[in-house]
Amino acid sequence: MPGKQEQSFKSPDAGFMDRQNNDSESRRTGSFSRSSSGGSSLRRHSFSFTDAVAPGKDDDLDSESVSEAGDIGDRALHSNRYSGSGRNRLSVDMENGSVMPIPEDALLQSYVLRSRDPILSTVASPVSPSTLDIISPLSTDAIIHSEDKEQENKKELPWLLDYVSCLIHLSVFGILGVLTRFLLQKLFGPGVVGATSDGFYMYLDLPSNMVGSFLMGWFGIVFKRDISRVSDHLAIGLTTGYLGSLTTFSGWNQKMLDLSVEGQWVFVVLGFLIGLFLVAFSIICAVEIAPGIRWVLKKLDVLKLNGFSNSGTNGKIDHYRRQLAAMAVMLLMLALLLAVSGALEKREFKNGGSEAQLWLGCLVGPFGVWIRWFLARLNGRGIGKAGLLKWIPFGTLIANVSAACVMAALATLKKAVNTKEFYTIANGVQFGLLGCLSTVSTFIAEFHAMRQTKQSWRAYVYALITILMSFGLGILIYSIPVWAKGYN
Repeated sequence: MPGKQEQSFKSPDAGFMDRQNNDSESRRTGSFSRSSSGGSSLRRHSFSFTDAVAPGKDDDLDSESVSEAGDIGDRALHSNRYSGSGRNRLSVDMENGSVMPIPEDALLQSYVLRSRDPILSTVASPVSPSTLDIISPLSTDAIIHSEDKEQENKKELPWLLDYVSCLIHLSVFGILGVLTRFLLQKLFGPGVVGATSDGFYMYLDLPSNMVGSFLMGWFGIVFKRDISRVSDHLAIGLTTGYLGSLTTFSGWNQKMLDLSVEGQWVFVVLGFLIGLFLVAFSIICAVEIAPGIRWVLKKLDVLKLNGFSNSGTNGKIDHYRRQLAAMAVMLLMLALLLAVSGALEKREFKNGGSEAQLWLGCLVGPFGVWIRWFLARLNGRGIGKAGLLKWIPFGTLIANVSAACVMAALATLKKAVNTKEFYTIANGVQFGLLGCLSTVSTFIAEFHAMRQTKQSWRAYVYALITILMSFGLGILIYSIPVWAKGYN
């Protein structure tokens, strides 16, 4: 029978086409906006040329992807080192206009198989014709030789040096985030603009949380892949280091606890609701206006936006000499920042005040960034071997809740000890270490990614869990002892 003759030989590529055709309609309805944060999310939503994703696993992949939308910690280093060339071709869904990344290694493998096998050459390609037509009609040997030569020339740092280099990047950008947060506090605080204050629901860290969330929409979602073309460490430093330290969830939570001690419960509710709305609106605005910014950068030839050209990778810091040079520069910057912060802290410590707290915060801030980056490896893993609740970013959740609890404990100790020296040290640790350990930029990126899925309710459940756990534990640690002891 003709049907059986067709099934007598079925190549792996043809088998892929059968499965792909069956799932094409369901895949077209998926939104790829949630995978725009780059990194693991983009890889997980790209096509596979060896096996198709079973429909029952789609929800698991979505849950894991949104949980990893903000950060995956040091797992990013491992995935970058063992992901081959790491470059993607782009396949455009003409029906929905969505752009889907296709790994270049899989694209090349499919192309070579078709060129060498006369039977496979007659099978329709799983890649859109427009994509295959763009590939230069060189011989397969030339293509393979070019790939092998590129891999030979790409020598990376040893794993330990690569890890240390990333920690240095995180430290430098973390300190810069602390300094920026301090400047925004002073600018919008009572001394200058007067838009925020300690005793109001427009808390002091609200401007920095809004700015950090806005920039997260650019550097952590829209332009992260472009930044990664230059340096993966730079992308991690900007998002996890700078933006994660510029924003602070523990500071936000502590200001609401201070209002609760004063009995300003309406301000507490308004502070959480307005704060969440403003940071969510900030990242949405950044994503919405990004196409215009990308168009301007394309006209200025700042970004190499041709996804089918290798010209965008010419300036990538992927050779060990370039990586060593970048590491040396960042190490000098870190030494300079620590030396200046230490000298100024030594001079200002006896006087106390916000300057002494700032410089101490710069000295201890990198430790908070490191801990948060390490905890981010838990995002997308779920609970137990079964991986339950993968959609909850447990790494970010633990970082924010633990930082909020420790900050509440230090706030209680400040009232109990009540000395200028302890007040300076506690405030410096709160502002630097705990401010960098907690983050709003990563939290809101995950919130935004969850809102783009079919289960958009998860975003609000995640936000509610984070806020209720942090504030509820803060009431037990801070508010109740203050009420019981009668502290001012």
